Amino acid sequence: MLGTGNAIVTKCYNTCFIIKSPETMLLVDAGGGNGILTQLEKARVALTDIHDMFVTHAHTDHILGAVWIVRMVIHRMKSGKYDGAFKVYSHEKALKVLDGICRMTLPEKDLRFLGTSVLFHEVRNEDSFCVGDMELKCFDILSTKEKQFGFRMRLPDNKILVCLGDEPYNEENRPYVENADWLLCEAFCLYKDREIFRPYEKHHSTALEAGILAKKLNVKNLLLYHTEDENLKARKKAYAEEALQNFSGKVLVPDDLEVIDTGQ
Repeated sequence: MLGTGNAIVTKCYNTCFIIKSPETMLLVDAGGGNGILTQLEKARVALTDIHDMFVTHAHTDHILGAVWIVRMVIHRMKSGKYDGAFKVYSHEKALKVLDGICRMTLPEKDLRFLGTSVLFHEVRNEDSFCVGDMELKCFDILSTKEKQFGFRMRLPDNKILVCLGDEPYNEENRPYVENADWLLCEAFCLYKDREIFRPYEKHHSTALEAGILAKKLNVKNLLLYHTEDENLKARKKAYAEEALQNFSGKVLVPDDLEVIDTGQ
């Protein structure tokens, strides 16, 4: 987990993460700025080892860091320190935003890499593709706020990991989520703090509702992210306890830079 916070956090980084398998690694979102470079350094992940990125949507706390990733990958390509192509997967809206920002802000000499060595791959609802030894199937989370895609991933050990993005579950996506081994789900705040943080006004939900969802969909492991950052020291225990009021599986509430072993 490179970051675990929502859009306006200052005490942790915005939610983004790497899924690493024996053959490859996939960067999912990149946060809201060049803090992504710091997080990668702290995680001891070299940019030269990342060749694939999935962008869920075009909100600033997810896509602006992606601009920095593209910029720094191109920088390494120019200096001969990056082998192969860098591929970005997302839907049409997010790719249009990313491409537009890059073309308006990157040096002219860098733009020749766009479309040649830096490749933007548009994915549509229900499209499937492979990243190394991982198989992904994309789905539209049906957001009423901003077009956003999640994905259902088959890991090399055949476990299923589902990323719901950063908005509440829509029942139409049950076929993608049900019976997942791992569900990555937003939890903006605790239910008891809903009057303070007002998650529903922002199209978000709480740890309590995430636990109810995990039980309903027969999920084995629930990972909560995209939270507020008012009390990070207590977050892990408090969020897990609230989710476990209705869910009997395993609940993880990771901190920034925490490594999760999906094989356990």
